[in-house]
Amino acid sequence: MKWLVILLMFSHSSSAETHFLKIYFTGSSGLTNFPPFEVVGRLDDIEIAYCNKKIIDVKLDWVQKALNNDSKLFEFVKSSCFVTNPAFFTYIIAELMKNFNQTEGIHTLQRVGGCELNIETKELKGFLKYGYDGEDFLELDLKEQTWIALRKEAVFLKLLWDMDTQDLEFHSYLLTDLCYGFFNTSLVSGQSSLFKTDYPSVSLLQKTPSSPVRCHATGFYPKSFLMFWRKDGEEIHEGVNPGEVLNNEDNTFQYRIDLDISSIPSMDWGRYDCVFQFIGAEDKILIKLDKEVIETNWDESPQIRIIVIGVISAVIAITIIALAFTAYKKRNVSERPLTPGKS
Repeated sequence: MKWLVILLMFSHSSSAETHFLKIYFTGSSGLTNFPPFEVVGRLDDIEIAYCNKKIIDVKLDWVQKALNNDSKLFEFVKSSCFVTNPAFFTYIIAELMKNFNQTEGIHTLQRVGGCELNIETKELKGFLKYGYDGEDFLELDLKEQTWIALRKEAVFLKLLWDMDTQDLEFHSYLLTDLCYGFFNTSLVSGQSSLFKTDYPSVSLLQKTPSSPVRCHATGFYPKSFLMFWRKDGEEIHEGVNPGEVLNNEDNTFQYRIDLDISSIPSMDWGRYDCVFQFIGAEDKILIKLDKEVIETNWDESPQIRIIVIGVISAVIAITIIALAFTAYKKRNVSERPLTPGKS
């Protein structure tokens, strides 16, 4: 079970006080458009590495450098991603399908392992957990050196794995002592990306004059932040619709929060503002609710459009009437009888 060395090698962390390393393993059966095995490593809010049976994609330069400088480690990572872990997950899924009397269908086995380190107290907690078909299945109790069956169907694996005391000790070593030592060294190598603070670009958006005003922040890091609407300096919740935090391709984040303005008189707009603030920071980014700063997809107000359409319609109507009158006069002249001359 040396797979966890990948976990330790791919890890470093990023947060003011506590740093998290999580490695997500997923094996599947019966899916045609999804890799049968894949691994995603995350350090706090950053995806640091990905692999499946065919590729290894390292996201951070200093992690790639560590692999390049240690050929044995790189060969082990390749073996773990391409051979040993895929085989292990295939075997366990087959055993679980037998235990559940399943002969076909789509089935998934997930494993998440890692550790968290509190920088101030130096306290480190390791964790390792399995899930099957979307439900919790097995969890490792590091303190008691035993597996906990989270479903009755997991008891057979718990009993089997509890007998492997050498493997339990190895897990304990990886998730505590080795992980702690690794955090101490890795925080130095990765501090430029782990301790960075990227402030967002904040803007107000609106689709139509009657739609909610969206306060949108993008390009910020880390993900520990607050964003809300205020009235007269006090946070409000009525008429506010928060969104979800989304990932950007550059490992930063974006977020939006909408404000329903249908019941807000235009004279009161100046009492409202949108606030972005990193947790633990004193400085804030404020943007006032102001029609002049709202970015929209529309150019004119409905009233102006109505006036323009009315003017155009009137011009067209006048033109049609004038043409009709001219045509009538010409026809009237051509049909008038000639007056005989005098002799």
